[in-house]
Order: sequence, then structure tokens, then C-alpha cells
Amino acid sequence: MCNRYTSPEEGDIERFWKLGPRNKILATWLPTLAPLRPGPYIKAGGELEVGQWGMIPPTSATRTPMTKGSATRKPARMSTNNARIETIDNAWTFRYPWRDGKRCLIPAWSYVEPYWGIGGKNIWWRFARADGRPWALAGLWNEWTDPETGELVPSYTMITQNCDEHPLLRLMHKPDPKADPGRPDKRSVIPLDEADWDAWLHGSVEKAKTLIQVPSLELFDHGPEETGKRVALNLETGEGVLLEQEGGLF
Repeated sequence: MCNRYTSPEEGDIERFWKLGPRNKILATWLPTLAPLRPGPYIKAGGELEVGQWGMIPPTSATRTPMTKGSATRKPARMSTNNARIETIDNAWTFRYPWRDGKRCLIPAWSYVEPYWGIGGKNIWWRFARADGRPWALAGLWNEWTDPETGELVPSYTMITQNCDEHPLLRLMHKPDPKADPGRPDKRSVIPLDEADWDAWLHGSVEKAKTLIQVPSLELFDHGPEETGKRVALNLETGEGVLLEQEGGLF
């Protein structure tokens, strides 16, 4: 899963995806995106839209994603910036936009995941493309109507997949103590090849599912996010070692 990423500027998105200029009156975004911040995504037809990262459920009373609640249970905050592909067909928040083909491409220079392989402490690990281009991550968008103002509010989510067998991605995140020890269900976002962009945006649900694949190791330029920190990462054992640099150990 992903909870933070770096977005290209508007001009870079227009250049890499060959889009026409967007109406500049519309919302902008910060370079570093976290859940509930506005971010850009590309819809069918080459439309660049800005919406909240964290899809708003149809029954949420607020822009912050919330459960509906009941007579015995108060509404609760939901995490909707990621959507599991394995349950997307039936998940209340995601199933209707998924069924209706509201898929999108999410531009990202890089994204980060937590690596815990050194002394039980987290090192934020950055994932960029080895070819220097931005990622086109598989996403889903929808619109929610504000019950108080009637405003139509766009929002989006990143789709994730299991990556237990990937030599690099499987090393990220703490193991889930509730997971099957033989299948811990490590998660990853889904990069889409340029050749598949059109099919993802315009194809059927069945076609879209065939495009979801774990990326090859060669596609990644990766390492600690913190500038100057160096780590030797053993992909076979999952162990990392902090390397000595000028000034001592990090």
C-alpha cells in the first residue's frame, strides 16, 4: 500500500502524457501528497483532474471518508486512499466506480514504503522508475455530492495488489500478525506500462484486470528516501546493513 508519494508538476504531466493545458483556475496540488490532500489523475479522454486522495464513500456525511454509522455505532474514519484489487468488486466504497469504468492513471515521480529490516526501526524506502520517467499508477476515481452545499467533489484511490513473491517489494512493511505466516499479504501499488494506458482507461473491467501485474525488479530505482543514507539491502534474506560514510555510521 502507499500513503505518500511525489507528484509531477502540471507541465511535466502534460508533456509525458501529451495532454492539452488544463484550465488553470482549477485546483492545484503540493509536490508531496498524503491522504486527503488534493492530487492529479488522468481520466479517460486525456482529462487531467484534481481530486482528494482518499475516495469518499457514497454514504459519508463529510469529505473525510466516514462509515455511515447506525443506531448502535457511531460513524468511524475510513482509510480509502488504497483499494485492494482482490475485493474491489464488492467493496462498498469502490465497487460502483470500478463497475462503471472510472479508472484513472495517477502520475508519480516516486512513492515510499516503510522498510523495517534494520534493528526494528523504519527507514522510508523510495521507489522511482529506473528510466527516469514518472510512474503511471493504476487508480480509480469517483464524485461525491456534499449534502450541505450540493458541490460535486472528486476523489480517487490507488489500487493495490499482493506482492508476496516479489524479491524487493515483499521486504516492505511490518509483517501482519493476523496474516497467514505462509502468505503475509504484502501490498504494492500497480504501475501500468504505456502500451496499456488506453486499455486501462477505456477497456472493459475484464480487460483491466488482465493488466494488473507485479512489476519486474529491473523497473525500479530504489533506496532510502533520506538524502545521504546508504543501505546495503540483501534481497535474498531481506536484511539491510547501514553503510559507513564520511562522518560515521547513519
